[in-house]
Amino acid sequence: MPPLNRQTVQTPAPAPERIVQFGGGNFLRGFVDWIVEQLNRQTDFASSVVIVKPTPHGSYAALDAQEGLFHVRLTGGAADNPVMQTALVTCVSRTVNPYTDYAAYLSLARQPGLRFIVSNTTESGIVYDPAVRLADQPSESFPAKLAAFLYERYQHFGGDRASGCIVLPCELIERNGEQLKALIVKYADLWQLEPGFTGWLDHSCLFCNTLVDRIVSGFPPGDSAATFAALGYTDQLLVEGEVYHSWIIEAPVWLERELPFHLTDLNVKIVDDVRPYHALKVRILNGAHTSLALLGLLLGLETVREAVEHPLLGPFIRDLVFADIVPTLTLPEAPQFAEAVLARFRNPFLHHRLANIAQNSLSKFRTRLLPTLSAAALRGESPERLALVFAALIRFYGGAWPGGALPVNDDPARVAWLSQVWASGVSARDLTAQVLAHQDLWGADLTTFPQLVDRVSAQLARLDTQPLDQLVREHGH
Repeated sequence: MPPLNRQTVQTPAPAPERIVQFGGGNFLRGFVDWIVEQLNRQTDFASSVVIVKPTPHGSYAALDAQEGLFHVRLTGGAADNPVMQTALVTCVSRTVNPYTDYAAYLSLARQPGLRFIVSNTTESGIVYDPAVRLADQPSESFPAKLAAFLYERYQHFGGDRASGCIVLPCELIERNGEQLKALIVKYADLWQLEPGFTGWLDHSCLFCNTLVDRIVSGFPPGDSAATFAALGYTDQLLVEGEVYHSWIIEAPVWLERELPFHLTDLNVKIVDDVRPYHALKVRILNGAHTSLALLGLLLGLETVREAVEHPLLGPFIRDLVFADIVPTLTLPEAPQFAEAVLARFRNPFLHHRLANIAQNSLSKFRTRLLPTLSAAALRGESPERLALVFAALIRFYGGAWPGGALPVNDDPARVAWLSQVWASGVSARDLTAQVLAHQDLWGADLTTFPQLVDRVSAQLARLDTQPLDQLVREHGH
């Protein structure tokens, strides 16, 4: 079986490099790169993507070996009426690793045709680190890396307004474009850069608030030999996701001239205000994802489909969505969206691993579930289902669990702090109070929420004394 590359498939040379993408993981490849491929095929957009490695961990060796090529397999429908589509993505031209070749990174910033910047560094990526310096090659902070990149571009082109960029962050935080820009300005102040740079950011660059939605589960399980035989090539980067996709971009209407999504069949919208869509998607889909991942892993489950079809966890998640989350939303289509989300979770083709969803669960809980808790607190309530999910989050970071080690993957400093709290041997109530009072984790002192410490600590104590399925059964219908 021949390997996938531009020689074996006889793919033309990539289009001009107009897009820089921070990250080459499953989601960006199965969502953004797939969208760019469709935009190229359906319009005269004619752009390729340069992928920049945002962290020092891992390798893009497979992507380099395949010369940026990979397939995206999309699935949907029910088990008795399946839908499957496979597309070859050719729009990725190359990768740049600033950790091994910082000069190439700065050279990329000086390319005249560059116009768009896309990122997905997870909810924990858009954060401020006062210790970083402009001289770092590169900084560990993504916003600082981007600040250095844009400053290099600003200097090289002498502040020419035509050299500005359109920034489309895909991190699932509210007002992601505004927050990213604010951190870049903060680094400009920290590094004492000239005022002209921030003026150029204001007048020449556009930072869009966006909202992305597609479940991308990664390399499909099963017989890879049969999969490759069907493709005709070995593709180590084949990524599987659902047919459904949505990209909401808050931007001026003129953006349609540069990103002609309106000329395609893509579900991409340019809107005046992304906030109602953000609340709808993040609270329902992502809030349910984080909840079922934490509880599902403690129950010994592996995938989203297993969790949502579990006889006890499935009803629990449904009640959490419809009784606790939907009432906090303003869009009238919230119940219909919630029903569609649960149906998407049951996609028989997607092997969406709970361990992947559980990565960076602390920041994910803050963005996905804390708004629902905050809305309940304003009403003087502390929903028991959310209290159990919160307790499961704390327990997840507590170390040993019957059945084996839990797949904790988060900021090392946060993991170390939680390990110390657990090792201190304090009571469940004192442990809960310490965690909820940690304002760096939550952006607020959650011990002020009515009854939250009592409710969460009670559930946390029960997690180590009673079977989890019994607790889940109590709060599901």
